[in-house]
Amino acid sequence: MTRSNLYQRLFAGLWLLTCVGLAVAGWRYQAPFSYEPVGPRAYPLLCLALMGAGLAWLIARPTPIRHAEDEQPLGGAVLLKVLACIALLLVFAGLFETLGFILSAALVGSCMAILYGARPIPAVVTASLLGIGLYWLFDRALDVPLPLGVLDFLPL
Repeated sequence: MTRSNLYQRLFAGLWLLTCVGLAVAGWRYQAPFSYEPVGPRAYPLLCLALMGAGLAWLIARPTPIRHAEDEQPLGGAVLLKVLACIALLLVFAGLFETLGFILSAALVGSCMAILYGARPIPAVVTASLLGIGLYWLFDRALDVPLPLGVLDFLPL
């Protein structure tokens, strides 16, 4: 077993234990009210189950996943991109209620796309369309209300 293979399996094992702990904590969660037929714990438990199945496969697979281009050293540029992504997610969380889902998703999505090399105009157009589409999906199709923020005057 190579060092890279060992690290991959150890990381997958620790993440799997985290998923199990979160599933145990989420299983006991009971909301005093529920606006969905299955309740508020079904989606997180489903995500944890799917993640756990993938992690179990990463631990038990016969050969490691090894691609030369996947093993980039964690240099300064990569670390700055990771920190910028974390900062953008914090900005999204901070602007979510004020600007609303559509604008905050468009803003953060555009910045993230530009950070990873997209041209500005296609990044803004794509992130805006994704923000509108995801708002419609969650608010209309899945009946999960999202804030409109400053766009509250629109008849959506």
